[in-house]
Order: sequence, then C-alpha cells, then structure tokens
Amino acid sequence: MTALASHPERNVIRLQLQRNEVLKDLDAECHAWLETHLVIVDGSKGDFLLHQGVREMEQYFIIDGILKRVVSNQDGKEMILRFAEERDMETSYAAWRLGTPTPYGIVCVTKARVARLPLKEWAAFLDSRPKVKQAFEYCVMRVMSDIMAHTITLHLLDAPGRVHRFVRKHPELVDRIPQKQLASYLNLSPETLSRLRQQGKI
Repeated sequence: MTALASHPERNVIRLQLQRNEVLKDLDAECHAWLETHLVIVDGSKGDFLLHQGVREMEQYFIIDGILKRVVSNQDGKEMILRFAEERDMETSYAAWRLGTPTPYGIVCVTKARVARLPLKEWAAFLDSRPKVKQAFEYCVMRVMSDIMAHTITLHLLDAPGRVHRFVRKHPELVDRIPQKQLASYLNLSPETLSRLRQQGKI
C-alpha cells in the first residue's frame, strides 16, 4: 500500500487514472487533489478489499485486473453481483450515504491494482463539485440498474440465454474471468458452462 504521490510508478498510474470512466473528465485541479488522497493497493486473487457488513468504506478506482461484488449468507454461500475491470470503479457509496453497513464485499478475481481513498473524503470532494457528483451518482445508479437486470435475467432466461447475454454485454471479460467464477455468476455449474462452450455458445 503506497500513496500515489510517492509511488515509483506514479507517472504511469496518473495516465491510467485519467482514462478511468469516473475520472476522465476531471480537470487538472481535481486530479491534483486526488493525487494527495489516493493510495495504491496491489491485491492478489481472492483478496478482500471490502468485507460485507462493515461501516468503514472506501472508494476504488480500478487500474488493472478484475474485481467482483459479492453477497454471502450466514452459511457462506456466495452470489456474485457484478464484475468490474480496469477503467471502472467499485464503491459502497449508497450504503455510506444511507448510514448502513455495506451489504456486499468486494474481492479481487485476478491479481489487481486499485487506487483507493476513504468514502468520507471522496464524498466531501463530490459535495464541493456538484457536476462531478451528479456524474458519479449516475454511474452508481447505472451499476445498480445493471445488477437488477442481471438478477432478473437469472430467473427469466435459460442457461444458453444467460450465457449469450453475458457474451453480448461483456465480450471483453469472457476469457479473462476464471470459468468457475463465471459459472457462479450465471448460476450454472462449471460442467454446464463447459458444455455450452464446447457447443459454441460462448
């Protein structure tokens, strides 16, 4: 864990952050402010960045790798809500605004590098910049809408339909996500997913 301002790869990381969907339209002053607050974290496959049920939350900008948002029941059964890759972000902003514990965890699917800062600081930054806040909250709502659409899809579409929808919406992730993880996201067994791949469905 290293502050961006003192990171040995800070020049490359700055350029990567400028291509992030949330940050790409920010001006130089905003990026300068962020640089003094962001910490760079390198995570390994399976590392938790955020645990379900906590109140200390952070904002994450993905520099490299893939993250997943997951919910677990008391028996440890896990449901994957979404995947996010570089240039995307992860957050528990809605829970922080509502004053509730985060309802999900955020986990590294692959080796990943993220830039993070406390949500309290990120929210204060947004509150002082209404246009940035509006754009960010739109991103949050879009993510929530996508998760709802995925949940509905699990009930309405058969196995080939779920696979086809994922390939259509996320072709760039098909070969990057471990098949066991992808099968879990689509509510399929790894064997079913493998069979559909062999049949050319994915």
